Amino acid sequence: MLPLEEKISRAETRIFKAVFPNTTNHYDTLFGGTTLHLMDEVAFITATRFSRLKMVTVSSDKVDFTHPIPGGTLVELIGRVEHVGNTSLKVRVELFVEQMYSEERHRAVSGLFTFVAIDEHKRPVRILGPAAAVV
Repeated sequence: MLPLEEKISRAETRIFKAVFPNTTNHYDTLFGGTTLHLMDEVAFITATRFSRLKMVTVSSDKVDFTHPIPGGTLVELIGRVEHVGNTSLKVRVELFVEQMYSEERHRAVSGLFTFVAIDEHKRPVRILGPAAAVV
């Protein structure tokens, strides 16, 4: 079994997307709901890569939209495991905006997502063995 720090490192997930017109609102910025969808997807992938168990989202905490995400830009979403409990874990997702034709890049959104590992009967199950350390 891998050390906890290595499992966390290996689970980090990075996904790039282009912000096309069909995903923007009347202000030509990415829809907030679309942003949350992308963030939850990256968080889910991160949680699953870490645990290799069936995971379900149970909450999203304090999602901060600090900059608009204009159409015609690229976004990078980065998911990192931030906390591991007995049956749940928390994943921090940050969304960075990049201009397509320059090196300009900044963080636009950050949020924390909590997942629970479940069995085939949708009951919570342990994520790590009994002797594993918790971050």
